[in-house]
Amino acid sequence: MKTYYVYIMSNFTNSTLYVGVTNDIVRRVYEHKNKLVEGFTERYNINKLVYVEECNDINAALEREKQIKRWRREKKVAIINELNPEWRDLSSN
Repeated sequence: MKTYYVYIMSNFTNSTLYVGVTNDIVRRVYEHKNKLVEGFTERYNINKLVYVEECNDINAALEREKQIKRWRREKKVAIINELNPEWRDLSSN
């Protein structure tokens, strides 16, 4: 069974959030941290994994990503604070 990850990354000051989905969280975080993908995360220096959840179905993961992307910042911050109140980089564990 495949595992998919819905994740939120932030920059150093936690002022900008990025929501994504992947089937390989280690590879994807590495790409963000090393600016291997041009675009939003490179431009805003998004390199800290602050939230992640697992799904076993790609359609559920994609729907969850869309749902979180539609949320206001306050709601995104609330789910991050539930799991990771100190906003530690979860990829450093």
